[in-house]
Amino acid sequence: MRSEKLDFVQINYSIMEREAEERLLPLAQERGIAVIVNRPFGGGDLFSRTRSKPLPDWAAEFDCRSWAQFFLKWIVANPLSLAPFPRPTNRAHLEDNMMAGIGRLPDAKMRQRMVELVSAP
Repeated sequence: MRSEKLDFVQINYSIMEREAEERLLPLAQERGIAVIVNRPFGGGDLFSRTRSKPLPDWAAEFDCRSWAQFFLKWIVANPLSLAPFPRPTNRAHLEDNMMAGIGRLPDAKMRQRMVELVSAP
């Protein structure tokens, strides 16, 4: 990314896989490189982690109605303007994922609250 003129990069990034925030995302922003996000659901691990947890009531503050929307809105709200690529397996998943791009998005404080919720045992 430092030595080539790239239009975009594709990286793994999710609410539980944030290593890219340290170097890759700032460098992409500095160089004007678009970022496509792979594995926004952590390869399904995020759903396993939240399967027994209800979506928090406060998710409604940013128009969120499902865990998929929760994870995608966390990415879309990143000020670096990331584009998640969730690869839905059926029409219902596609429609649910699309709703993450509609309505309010979480601010920085809310994004941190989201991380804390998902990180909790």
